[in-house]
Amino acid sequence: MEESDPLPAPSTDVSFLDGALSAADAAAFVAVGGRSDDDLRYLTRFSGPDRDYAFVRAAGEAVLCAPSLFAEQAEREFDGTVRTESQSDPAGVRAAAALSALGVDSGTVLVPRRIPHDAAVHLERAGYDLESTTAVADARLVKTDAELDCLRRVQRAAVRGMARAEEILAAAESDGDELLWEGAPLSTERLRRQVNAEFAAYGVRDAGNTVVGAGPTAADLHYTGTAVLRPGETVLLDLSPRGPHGYYGDLSRTYVVDSDGGWERRAYVAVEAALRAALDEIEPGARANDVHREAAAELTAHGFDPNADEGAAGFTHGTGHGVGVSLHEAPSLREAVELDAGMVFTVEPGVYDPEQGGVRLEELVAVTAEGYEILHEYPRSFAPRAE
Repeated sequence: MEESDPLPAPSTDVSFLDGALSAADAAAFVAVGGRSDDDLRYLTRFSGPDRDYAFVRAAGEAVLCAPSLFAEQAEREFDGTVRTESQSDPAGVRAAAALSALGVDSGTVLVPRRIPHDAAVHLERAGYDLESTTAVADARLVKTDAELDCLRRVQRAAVRGMARAEEILAAAESDGDELLWEGAPLSTERLRRQVNAEFAAYGVRDAGNTVVGAGPTAADLHYTGTAVLRPGETVLLDLSPRGPHGYYGDLSRTYVVDSDGGWERRAYVAVEAALRAALDEIEPGARANDVHREAAAELTAHGFDPNADEGAAGFTHGTGHGVGVSLHEAPSLREAVELDAGMVFTVEPGVYDPEQGGVRLEELVAVTAEGYEILHEYPRSFAPRAE
């Protein structure tokens, strides 16, 4: 990463699970999954492997059942006991063995709402009663200072990628119905490669989800295909890089090269007004769905349908979602969740027309004691700005 001092890896104090165990009169907590399981990444800070492994909390102890080939990494990343024996056994069997080693041979075991079916079967066959819990999701809802630092760092990378895209668009020249950059047609894929190269230079990865849409494809919320960029059409960029500690950034901007001031200008004005109205609602004690309501009301005032179905014209999604070790996590701004300091989420109103294009503006914000913080600010501009 280009910045000189690497951030220390954030840690998770898993003692919050003890309160959940006590409240449920349960003996232990078990989570099973692989590299893509963000609850496990949060609990263990262990970043490998792609095969299933297990985390156990019981009797005040935290245990990671890791593959032996990852033993050194597990010892380095996990703050607890690492067990690497019985590698040929399924993760659920190894979790049951870890429970038995901690003196828990029966009783209720709390598990996340999503646990692999075979792991649940192995635990039940070992004599445990399983009960789902939201304890991990609840803990992830409010970020620690260390987590906020990771989010700020990766959001700076998102800003670097956006600045590169804007620089290219500002240098692009109209040639009939195409935009040229450095003498060749500019496409969404060509622009995406430049953004992803900027991410790589900054030490983060694109996670396969760098969205660049142009014209009608800008109305596709998650467009990662190839389309030609044309003068007067919206170019929508939604950048969500992932940092080395697993935390995501999320930033959206929309630009138009050589606009004639038609639909795209009216849509941009409406979306920017909706963004400002939504941000004004954010403070501790406010309801998340009030943020969405204000954005939708502003879009309605500008003549856009705030309840459009995906594929139709109007506002087709919620105003925002939580961001952390998952790109989409709690809180959702459609839900009546009370906002609290430390919550992190996007604010991203947008309007779309499958025939015209799409406009979305997005900021990543953290709730603070006084209101909110935009985790890394970047100017908003309808026309791309040259440096």
